[in-house]
Amino acid sequence: MFEFVFLGTSASAPSVHRGLSAHVVMHRDHRFLIDCGEGTQRQILRSGLGFKRLQKILITHGHLDHILGLGGLLSTLTRWEAIEHVEIWAGQRALRRIRDLVFGVVFRGEREQLRIEFKEIVPGAIIADGNSFELMAFPVTHRGGQCFGFVFQEKPRRPFLEEKAVELGVPNGPERRDLVQGRTITLPEGKIVHPDDVLGPVEAGTKLVHVGDAGETDDILEHCRDADALVVEATYLHSELDLARRFGHLTALQAAELAQAANVRSLYLTHLSRRYRERDVTAEAQSVFANTVVARDLDHIEVRR
Repeated sequence: MFEFVFLGTSASAPSVHRGLSAHVVMHRDHRFLIDCGEGTQRQILRSGLGFKRLQKILITHGHLDHILGLGGLLSTLTRWEAIEHVEIWAGQRALRRIRDLVFGVVFRGEREQLRIEFKEIVPGAIIADGNSFELMAFPVTHRGGQCFGFVFQEKPRRPFLEEKAVELGVPNGPERRDLVQGRTITLPEGKIVHPDDVLGPVEAGTKLVHVGDAGETDDILEHCRDADALVVEATYLHSELDLARRFGHLTALQAAELAQAANVRSLYLTHLSRRYRERDVTAEAQSVFANTVVARDLDHIEVRR
């Protein structure tokens, strides 16, 4: 299970009700901040999440509405928070711009107390947590190039069959843990229990896909395939498709068609232009894909298989 918090859902510039692009993904003890538009640190405080364990920042691309909040956030982490190390993951072009912001403005002429590690994103697996989950990056078409989307994928698992375990006399405790981890056990009376005796068929893990700014869908379709939740931009309505193409963005209709073609379970739209009413965006997308939600700032969802 993943938790997803929408910190900022506006496109290009903030509105009265929507901040700039920023989201948090949580899985067990892990927290990832995706993008960091202007005002992100205040949204983190408003959400109630705080800054604890916020040590991995993923940047979809280097446009200013997705990175300008880094200056204030890193300054705060340095001076007020008990965080010693932060990783910033981004494409090469975005990293150059972020370094200019961090070392040319925020920490210019002073020695930063926070250790900042810049990590270049390349397509493929970038972070893995053993048998728990894997984070993968994939290229996205948008103005300027070197833009990325992210797949958060839990590892496949075999569910523990409680009734079978009770029937076989397997007690609560380390014996069950050993069976879940694939080890055969011997009970005190000498009975041997194999993992296959108490584990069900393999089930796919939860899949969450996040796409920031994007101008095309054909090249990201397979990465979105069978996602339990797809979070994707919907900057324009389809009546202004030409404008969307000009600036490398998607319409709500295109996002819904992507969700339908990729067989996702739930679609969440973000990065909305201030020019449209929320209900119009919702209506356009739901005409194609019924299970669509237009996200609002501070919405908090759980993504499960």
